[in-house]
Amino acid sequence: MTEFGAVHDGERASDSPTMGSAPRVCRKCGAQIFADAPEGLCTACLFETGLDLLTNASVAADDDGGCPENIKATDSDVARYSKKKSNLPKTFADFGDYELLEVIGRGGQGVVYRALQKSLNRTVALKVIGLGHWASDAHLKRFRREAEAAASLDHPGIVPIYEVGERDGSCYFSMKFIEGGQLDEVVRREPMPIRRTVELIAKVARTVHYAHDHSILHRDIKPGNILLDAKGEPHLTDFGLARLVETESTVTRTLEVLGTPSYMAPEQAVGNNDAVSSVTDVYGLGAVLYQLLTGHPPFAGGTTYETIKLLLDTEPRQPRLWNAKIDRDLSTICLKCLEKDPKRRYSSALALAEDLERWLKHEPILARRIGIITRGGKWVRRNPTSGLLAASLVALAAAAGWIIWKSDFTQHPLTTGIAVLPFENLSDDKEQAYFADGVQDDILIKLAKIAELR
Repeated sequence: MTEFGAVHDGERASDSPTMGSAPRVCRKCGAQIFADAPEGLCTACLFETGLDLLTNASVAADDDGGCPENIKATDSDVARYSKKKSNLPKTFADFGDYELLEVIGRGGQGVVYRALQKSLNRTVALKVIGLGHWASDAHLKRFRREAEAAASLDHPGIVPIYEVGERDGSCYFSMKFIEGGQLDEVVRREPMPIRRTVELIAKVARTVHYAHDHSILHRDIKPGNILLDAKGEPHLTDFGLARLVETESTVTRTLEVLGTPSYMAPEQAVGNNDAVSSVTDVYGLGAVLYQLLTGHPPFAGGTTYETIKLLLDTEPRQPRLWNAKIDRDLSTICLKCLEKDPKRRYSSALALAEDLERWLKHEPILARRIGIITRGGKWVRRNPTSGLLAASLVALAAAAGWIIWKSDFTQHPLTTGIAVLPFENLSDDKEQAYFADGVQDDILIKLAKIAELR
């Protein structure tokens, strides 16, 4: 495993790992791959090339009455693959009980197809994670266990899993096909209004809470894993499938799935799997909310390393600085989800959903705004050396100020004084004027006897 973990399939090329093996580019799709990638292809293209070879073998068997020996992927095989798909109007390959119709998503670890399940004559989404020769019994056992646990969830906001299996070293699972598309693709075409965004995240948060009640964490909540149906209702997918590979395997250096950098919580970024909990998913919900409100993820660097460095060392920019239409309460809710200390986030996805619903009803929210003192304390905890230096400078400045003030006090000691003003005769008897003057003189004489009184 790399220093900060690894990244989930579906990430951008700019988010691919840059540590460990030197990255190269897949000769077919252009995605970044590691130097030891077989055939110079990413796992997704390697899997597709294998399907192409199986199709070639089937065609050759039909033509020659046998199967060709020593089939090996070549550049011409890869080049023929795209052409072959266009020549096959209904399917471009078979995968057991499934006819693969078209690619609807792809990433570093696998491919998602729109497929026809022949035995039930239904259209499904088929996700294939092509581990190939890296697949071990431990991998397949872990995959099946987590996928079957996710398949036990029965909620209208969770994409149901139909079947989990393995074929030729490739893990796969079929799930309900959602027509609307991924959330990130939808908002890329048309930004989502603020109120609609809050309504959507509140629904997803309640869905996540349902899974937590059934002891299942998601661990990779991001816009690409939220699907919208034809009515615009959200459906969360890839539940429980965010960690497919066992840590003892050598494949973890390149393929272990811990999350997507721009949306992963700090405890995930440092590889502290023991600290991953339900509030880790709360962070992911907050990151998606931030993305939808501002048009930017909370943290985004040029590489995975840079993104995670920003995630660990800096605070997210105030959402209101990206979008002035975001009010202070909504900004406060969003930033509470993104607290680096898990204890400072919402205690559950349900608590987040309820605060969002309070905002929708124009009711007071429970989240408190972060003050300057709190922000300063958080900065000092993240930067103890700089904090100690700043504290030393403040102490030095205070000491210097005290010395200067003390010196000035010594040179110009303060004195205690009192003034006695002349008394005025307010009576009609003018002869009483002498009495008023005498009172002033008498008071001055008596006060002069008091030591240190001027």
